[in-house]
Amino acid sequence: MDIFTKPADFAAFLKLLEEARRRFPGVRILAYCLMNNHWHLVLWPTRGGDLSRFIGWLCSTHVRRWRAHRESVGQGHLYQGRFKSFIVQRDEHLLTLLRYVEANPLRAAIVRRAEDWLWSSFGTGVGADGVRVQLHPWPIERPRNWSAIVNAQLDDVVLKGIRTSITRSRPFGDEKWTQRIANRFGLESTLRNPWRPHGSNRSSNMRATSARRRARIDPSTKRAQ
Repeated sequence: MDIFTKPADFAAFLKLLEEARRRFPGVRILAYCLMNNHWHLVLWPTRGGDLSRFIGWLCSTHVRRWRAHRESVGQGHLYQGRFKSFIVQRDEHLLTLLRYVEANPLRAAIVRRAEDWLWSSFGTGVGADGVRVQLHPWPIERPRNWSAIVNAQLDDVVLKGIRTSITRSRPFGDEKWTQRIANRFGLESTLRNPWRPHGSNRSSNMRATSARRRARIDPSTKRAQ
């Protein structure tokens, strides 16, 4: 089922996203992309627990307003299952993720260029009542040729890695960092090949089937710098 069926739906969500940012100032928004039936956010939380509270409020408020607008209160779920998230390393992997998120409409062949899609942090769309989502400065330098980078085709191996992270909540970074973060946050199971028993050798060649709502930056990378 589509979440957004008309421009006003997209605009209402952008206004709500900015409301969430103001309500939860500990969560910084780096990028976003709204598609017809899902959305992606790249978020940078300050403290543990901020992320869940932010997403919980955003989703519950959106469902309530969405149902009220359509006079369909009590008619089932709007979102399927819990949101998916993963931690990303603060280096070129973060740039790759930002590129992946803002290029979603291009990969879906909805637009000829990624910036032509209004409802992303790379587009020019605004929320209801002219409200704009206030994006936080990136913790790494944005390349000057960002438009060319976003509009270039992502390597299939890179796409597979990101989609695996989305599906399995696997940290997205280099091998050493990924193992360290997995050990620190109890995410070792996300590194295993799901088709092998736990005692088998681990493989990085995991497969993903779908992408969901958002990703987050590992706060430890900020402290380390």
